[in-house]
Amino acid sequence: MFDFVRKHMKVMQFLLFLLIVPSFLVVGVSGYNSMQDKGEVVAKVDGVGITQAEWDAAHKQEVERIRQRMPQIDIKLLDSPSARYATLERMIRDRVVSAAAGNAHLMTTDQRLARELQSNPAIASLRGADGKLDMARYRALVAQRGQTPEMFEAEVRADLSARQLLAGVGNSSFATVAQAAPTVNAFFEKREVQITRFAPADFAERVKPTDADLDAFYKANPSMFQAPEQASVEYVVLDLDTVKKGISVNEADLKSYYEQNIAKNTRAEERRASHILVGVDKAAPAADRAKAKAKAEELLAAVKKNPESFAELAKKNSDDKGSGANGGDLDFFTRGAMVKPFEDAAFSMKKGDIVGPVESDFGFHVIKLTDIKESKQKTYEEMKAELEGDLKKQQAQQQFGAAADSFTNLVYEQADSLKPAADKLKLEIKTATGVARTPAPNATGPLANPKFLAALFSPDSTAKKRNTEAMEIAPGVMVSGRISQYTPARTLPFADVKDKVRDRLIEMRAAELAKEEGIKRLAAWKADPAKAQMQPAVVISRQEPGQMLPAVVDAAMRTDPVTLPSWTGVELGAGGYVVVKVTKVLARDTPTPEAAKRERDQYAQWWSSAETVAYFNLLKERLKVQIKVPKPAPTEGPEALN
Repeated sequence: MFDFVRKHMKVMQFLLFLLIVPSFLVVGVSGYNSMQDKGEVVAKVDGVGITQAEWDAAHKQEVERIRQRMPQIDIKLLDSPSARYATLERMIRDRVVSAAAGNAHLMTTDQRLARELQSNPAIASLRGADGKLDMARYRALVAQRGQTPEMFEAEVRADLSARQLLAGVGNSSFATVAQAAPTVNAFFEKREVQITRFAPADFAERVKPTDADLDAFYKANPSMFQAPEQASVEYVVLDLDTVKKGISVNEADLKSYYEQNIAKNTRAEERRASHILVGVDKAAPAADRAKAKAKAEELLAAVKKNPESFAELAKKNSDDKGSGANGGDLDFFTRGAMVKPFEDAAFSMKKGDIVGPVESDFGFHVIKLTDIKESKQKTYEEMKAELEGDLKKQQAQQQFGAAADSFTNLVYEQADSLKPAADKLKLEIKTATGVARTPAPNATGPLANPKFLAALFSPDSTAKKRNTEAMEIAPGVMVSGRISQYTPARTLPFADVKDKVRDRLIEMRAAELAKEEGIKRLAAWKADPAKAQMQPAVVISRQEPGQMLPAVVDAAMRTDPVTLPSWTGVELGAGGYVVVKVTKVLARDTPTPEAAKRERDQYAQWWSSAETVAYFNLLKERLKVQIKVPKPAPTEGPEALN
């Protein structure tokens, strides 16, 4: 069907026009808006669905927010399944709290909203000297978030109502010293332990698999011995630099742009001065200020009598120690760099003039003007390369939207090749081999983007070699690709992986033998501790685990110390088995009063968080929250960025 649509695009457009126009007359624009709002529902809160489109849009906003805050972050972390799921959980959390606040009739008054907006530094900076808000700049600020002022204020109002709901739980939580002490002390206590590890490597020689064993293991675990799917791909990238390369600027436009930016192309006048500062606070008594002024007048008379002595007098008398060490020299400066009284004096002087005392907030200055750099306008030839770059960038930004639309249409309408889009927009068709469904460790650009790779390996792309849709993988960067050759995942022949099969089977059975031996020894040593063969005792804690594995430390610290020695076993999977013997429980070092208070505060915060989470889970039950997409399996590294 899609082949027919592509081949008869003009006809289909006409038919759709005939269908759509009467529909608008019948159902109206609002009907179409509601239809667009529909889509696959990924979650429900209080009977209201969250659609896939809403999830995608929210995650895109979240990615952009994080990218602006941390420009160097790896894009793969932002678009991982775990990060996307975390965005969905945040949406659910916000909707649960919002719905609960509404059900509880928690309202935010106009006065409370106004106070919140007034305390926002970004909004406060938009107020003029008269205290009035610059509405044009305010609209521009919230427009950067894709909102109108009304939408932004409604969001802030909802957030304030939600805060009331959660604050009622979190702020009412408290922890006494008697409550905190048992938990905190137990967390920081130390234990003397002995361990014995049963490593699979020590049992490997006992495993003697037959060819029949190997064949059975190979057939039972084909996924262990597969060559991953791979593809050779082509892709094209549209970005501002690409658009800029196709732009040529004529001489007349450059000269016109030069004339329009004379101020930008003119170097401001600079002046160089030295000064001697007699410092006095502007709030000092009149007598002190008069005394400082009299001293400045004495210094002025001295340097006017002997101008060559200025530097020496500045070193001995100036209260500006930074410039005083350099004979009072302030180097070159432009207007706006100095306090106004000093600037006005310096820019009214001729080279070599000495004036003073000039009063400022810092005290009284004796000023000597030592040099002048007149303002200079850069010539057209000096500015030509920079102007050409600026104009090309501006025009590229203006043309990018149209180019992106053309790019999107071309890769869709002529879906069996990227060449039409590349030819029209002057794009380079790039190729890569050995591309997998997940980004390679050294991948860059589009091939490091999980969303693009997922599109490349979609059924339509792998089976029919269709172009992917044009997608934005970064601000101002669009990409489309196609698979030119696809090799599906396949189980490698037994003969090719026989050695690997043997190694995996030996590892697995050796780990099982290690576990069996460990469990047997644990039971025997519990019955007769004198026969236990353990490593020398060491003292560990959660803060100082030494060389022990986290799982072993956790098991040792969780063991019931009522009867000592206490015993436990730790299964480490492919790492074997560890028997743990706890011989002593040692009290933690006594904390300082300050540290003890911090620990109690931390405990109270943990308790408050636990109560808030418990309350939130209760709200989820009451509002019948449903999540219709599976939670991704845990992966190494950050699970989410929220």
